[in-house]
Amino acid sequence: MKDDKRLKRKVRNSYIVSTVSIMLVLFLLGSVGYLMVAAMKVADTLQESIAVTVELKNGLSDEQKEAINKRLTAEEVVATIAYQAKEEKIEDAEFRKMFESSEFEEILGENPLLDSFELTLTAASADKELIDTFIGGISKIDGVDRVSYPALMAERLHATVGKIRLVLLLFGGALLIISLILLSNTIRLAIFSKRYLINTMKLVGATKWFIMKPFLGSSVTQGILAGLGASVLFGLAVYGLNEAIPELMTIAEAGKIAIILGAMILGGVVISGLFTIFALNKFVNMKSNKIYLY
Repeated sequence: MKDDKRLKRKVRNSYIVSTVSIMLVLFLLGSVGYLMVAAMKVADTLQESIAVTVELKNGLSDEQKEAINKRLTAEEVVATIAYQAKEEKIEDAEFRKMFESSEFEEILGENPLLDSFELTLTAASADKELIDTFIGGISKIDGVDRVSYPALMAERLHATVGKIRLVLLLFGGALLIISLILLSNTIRLAIFSKRYLINTMKLVGATKWFIMKPFLGSSVTQGILAGLGASVLFGLAVYGLNEAIPELMTIAEAGKIAIILGAMILGGVVISGLFTIFALNKFVNMKSNKIYLY
């Protein structure tokens, strides 16, 4: 009787340890995924902060300016567009600092600035060939005087962002592989502790599916519980971070956080189920005399 209770306690403890292990790994993977989403968003924001100034020739009519506006807006690499009249520019405080207000008109005589469209670009501007084609195309638009684009700064920024993304992907991939190996070993050990039960069921004539069915049902339940536990931990962590650093919620959108939560639950079920099948296959197909060698 005591041996039965001890065996049940060991099996229960093994199940709990396995579930907690899966939960913690899922929480870790979800947290890394969240940080990667936030980092990618920041990288995209940096790339989209590059400004292009399209200066217009003097004497253009409103219809001509509107036609240029439509042409620029239609470009796929343009994120936002804003029109600035030269009268607004000349009143800019930073521009005025270069001259004494009393001497401004005496030095220049007239407003030397040009009407312009201020553009910000999408992350697609990282493609050098695409951006060069874009700059060359808008420079030839009738009514455009010149286009100002910080090509060197943009090239360096895109190169840096590309390296950051590569490092994040490599780090995330390495962590995923390590986590899967640890989970595989944890689940395999849990199945290993029940190898004699599996062998007994084989000896009394149980089919492979009959043996695997309760284990798979248990693994699915285990995956759901682990996924829900990881989701709760992740939700609490995100809530705490949002209270401390509100900008994080803006960077990593709520929709993407919901996807990560769903992926934790689904990942728990899939990972637990697949690794259970792999571990079970080994012991179900193993000959009885070899089980005692482990």
